[in-house]
Amino acid sequence: MRNIFLLFLWISSLSLTGQKNNNLERGIPEDYGISSETILEFINTAEEKIDAIHSLMIVKNDKVITEAWWSPYEKNTPHELWSLSKSFTSTAIGFAVQEDLLSIYDLVISFFPDKKPKDISWQLNQLRIVDLLTMSTGHVSEPNIYREELDWVSKFLSSEIKYMPGTHFMYNTPATYILSAIIQKVTNEKLVDYLYPRLFKPLGIDKPEWEEDPIGINVGGWGLHLKTEDIAKFGQLYLKKGNWNGKQILSEEWINSATSKQVSNGSNPINDWTQGYGFQFWRSRYNSYRGDGAMGQFCLVIPEKDMVIAITSGTNDLALVMELVWDIILPNTSETKIIKSDIAYNKLKKKLSSLSLNPYSNRMGVKNSIIKSFSKEYQIEDNEEGVKSISFKIGENHNFIELEIENEKELISFDYDSFIRNSLKTHLPFTRSRRSVILPKSSLRYKKNKKIASIGSWLNENEFQLTNYLYETPVKMTYNFIFSDDGLIVKSKAKNYLGVSNEEQILKSIKYE
Repeated sequence: MRNIFLLFLWISSLSLTGQKNNNLERGIPEDYGISSETILEFINTAEEKIDAIHSLMIVKNDKVITEAWWSPYEKNTPHELWSLSKSFTSTAIGFAVQEDLLSIYDLVISFFPDKKPKDISWQLNQLRIVDLLTMSTGHVSEPNIYREELDWVSKFLSSEIKYMPGTHFMYNTPATYILSAIIQKVTNEKLVDYLYPRLFKPLGIDKPEWEEDPIGINVGGWGLHLKTEDIAKFGQLYLKKGNWNGKQILSEEWINSATSKQVSNGSNPINDWTQGYGFQFWRSRYNSYRGDGAMGQFCLVIPEKDMVIAITSGTNDLALVMELVWDIILPNTSETKIIKSDIAYNKLKKKLSSLSLNPYSNRMGVKNSIIKSFSKEYQIEDNEEGVKSISFKIGENHNFIELEIENEKELISFDYDSFIRNSLKTHLPFTRSRRSVILPKSSLRYKKNKKIASIGSWLNENEFQLTNYLYETPVKMTYNFIFSDDGLIVKSKAKNYLGVSNEEQILKSIKYE
């Protein structure tokens, strides 16, 4: 019995060791050719010029040499990837090819015999999987498959294809959705379920959430949520040509094809979006490639430097993020170990331990102001958001704003020095997407609007500002509460949120004249 018990412990230890090996190893920057000064310069410049990077991980020579999260974002919370999701959908096609479930030259229409339009154009008859992969479907504009449609596949197949497939590059998110639908068709599994034992589990990635269409097909072109290290692992798998811990899980041939220039998308030598396109991967300058997504979600692979850089952010200037990599990190990267400055290394460690997106850190607010207006309840004029009343409360540990919205009372707690996390029953005003994408109310999009981190500041004695990050997404929502004898005005502003108006939105109290 004792021997059996010892054998069980030994097997368990092997299992735990295997899990541990799935975590990327850590190292000191200088040991792998990058100085602490260089990384510190990149971070300081990014903070100065970009609004805002949420996380950063640099992997060099198989070691994580920098990892950073700006509060309220943190390492254990998955982040919305937007179109970086596309590279994972492409990877699923790679596995399906590897398992002889399909060929990239198969005709798209052959997978959906029951959804063929009455009049099949010659272009649709020639549309292949490879044309979906390379964004060269022949469309001149993205098919609007989302509006009030339960059957996105039929809507795509019925859309007008003007050019011969394979001859005209045009970025096309619905094309990626069709790749997901094909995976589900040939495997009888959702895309995320098919990828789990083949990609996510071997890399030690918890099964992620991935948004679905109204009938349960993963949307493919967006909607995947992963942690920063998960993104880095994915890049590392591609950097190592499909090999993970000595096991070839995806063929080198697929990796090479997916990340090579398959179609031309321009000719500007200094533009990272005109270096060619592979299978749902962008070619970049300096012989690199990447998956990227709206608002600055990056998995950047630089083979010549044996480097992967994972970034999540909430910026509209994706080009600037890459410029900083090219201008600061790349020219200051050595292939050999360099001398470490303890002073610079300690400065970097200190910086990394105190990163925050606190917008009020340098602002002189009227901290903990107690004024009569802040103690009232304000009835709000009729509005599309369903906000009925707003009241303010000063608590012993935190302060609170109470919103009566959609027959629910939301209590948002906040502090003046650090972010306070809140869970919502409904949603923040003006965060419901205006995009014409119909998703079930149980979908991930609605769920991800319910977790926020809030921080507040008095701008003056009559104006209070509350900043909220929907910290599982790139979204920032700012509300300015302006008090006067006539009542209350609330001015709302969305920052970096696809589908929601960035124009100022206003709520007024009934008393206001």
